[in-house]
Amino acid sequence: MMSKTITKEGISEWFMGLQDRICAGLEAEDGEGKFREDLWQRAEGGGGRTRIIQGRHIEKGGVNFSAVHGPMPEKIAKALNISEGNFYATGVSIVLHPINPHVPIIHMNVRYFEMTNGLWWFGGGIDLTPHYIVREDARFFHQQLKNTCDKHDALYYPKFKQWADDYFYIKHRKETRGVGGIFFDRLNDKTEGFTKENRLAFTQDVGETFLPTYTHLLQKNKDKSYADKDLAWQRVRRGRYVEFNLVWDKGTRFGLDTDGRIESILMSMPPQANWIYNHQPEADSPEAMTQKLLKKGIDWV
Repeated sequence: MMSKTITKEGISEWFMGLQDRICAGLEAEDGEGKFREDLWQRAEGGGGRTRIIQGRHIEKGGVNFSAVHGPMPEKIAKALNISEGNFYATGVSIVLHPINPHVPIIHMNVRYFEMTNGLWWFGGGIDLTPHYIVREDARFFHQQLKNTCDKHDALYYPKFKQWADDYFYIKHRKETRGVGGIFFDRLNDKTEGFTKENRLAFTQDVGETFLPTYTHLLQKNKDKSYADKDLAWQRVRRGRYVEFNLVWDKGTRFGLDTDGRIESILMSMPPQANWIYNHQPEADSPEAMTQKLLKKGIDWV
């Protein structure tokens, strides 16, 4: 959708197509699971399509589309430092929790926001949360994101990579959620050389990067053998994922504060997670090596 006249309805239509393409690709790759769709409406305005999959390789995954609008809640207006008024927000949000602990969790969100006063911006990003960090996989993941960013601006990847390191950080644990990725927000035309057209094009390319990147990682790792200790560690790492999403994630807060559909908001939760008191990985174990790499500032590429 690269029309010269960019409308919020056209952007939403493109996001719906992205949801369709990603769902079809994930069903084909899983080989067994099929997405179940829930259509929902928001009383204050708008609605969405929540799609959930449980399959052979994806234990629980969600690929959600939404387009909501209405009066901006005062709490959100203050948090975003914008004036109150009517808003429109649309986008696609994805979280996949695999069965095999050697396959990473992945998250993507691409979104568009505007106010009736003319304010608008694009935001989003992709980040990877391996239960076991494999440098080769982390390098591949970051290289795909860098390739996408470099098509648009050489400064995008280092800037948005740092932003992801800072954003996907569990402050109360002093550890990153995973190996990061890219994160961007409030991309508009206030910076010289940037337009609504090229901000949209970048956001679209990020969205299209998701499927081939994750299917590569899924294909590479889905058939690896694993033991009970690997599953136990997977559930500990899932617990950290839950902590971040419920305590720090701004998207979760936005959904709750705008009276969003709770089942859709919490689709990012894993089917099972554990909290073990004062859990410490065994020294020099794969778990301990992963724990040491959960920090900001690693140059993966």
